[in-house]
Amino acid sequence: MLRVNPAGRAMQAGAREAKLTHRVKSNAIRARIGPLGERSTMSAFQREILVRFGHCDAAGWVFYPRYFEMISDFVEDWFEEGLTASAPGLFHHKQILTPSVHFTVDFTRPTRYGDRLTFNLWAVKVGRTSCELRIEASHGGELRMCVKQVLVFISAATARATAIPPELISRMQRFAADSGQSADESPGKGPVMSHGVRRKSGRKRPARL
Repeated sequence: MLRVNPAGRAMQAGAREAKLTHRVKSNAIRARIGPLGERSTMSAFQREILVRFGHCDAAGWVFYPRYFEMISDFVEDWFEEGLTASAPGLFHHKQILTPSVHFTVDFTRPTRYGDRLTFNLWAVKVGRTSCELRIEASHGGELRMCVKQVLVFISAATARATAIPPELISRMQRFAADSGQSADESPGKGPVMSHGVRRKSGRKRPARL
């Protein structure tokens, strides 16, 4: 006669329950972070960029310095359309420049002539005079490039760091790296928006700088 060990049966039931719990959690995580496996695009500033002939080398792949030209244009679009503060406007009206002082780049896959890249931008950290951005470029859901970029706001007159205008800090909160968190927090890294500026309610478009 075959006897079933109650303890063994309980262990099997526990294992099945653990697998089910893991599967549910994994599905929830995938739904939250999206297809790129990095972070949600809900809060990202997004643009599509066509890979043109001038972006490529003789083999038909994007020549890596051209990515930096795409990034520069993309960040200018973010200032113009996302922050309602064009780079020329900051320079001419506030005498502020925003040079890049740090880049960390990973080129994960090659990109061909004619591909259409989807660029996403998040504000990871915003300090008194600088901000850290994360930029991802993908094609068909496949990550092609990932960038950490740090911009510093400087006075055009003195070439020294200057405070980021408060209205820009407020607008940057819309593009905080994790849309599921408050704009003042980042997991394990302290405040993202160090000024603690609160998001204003309503849909009134801010005045252009």
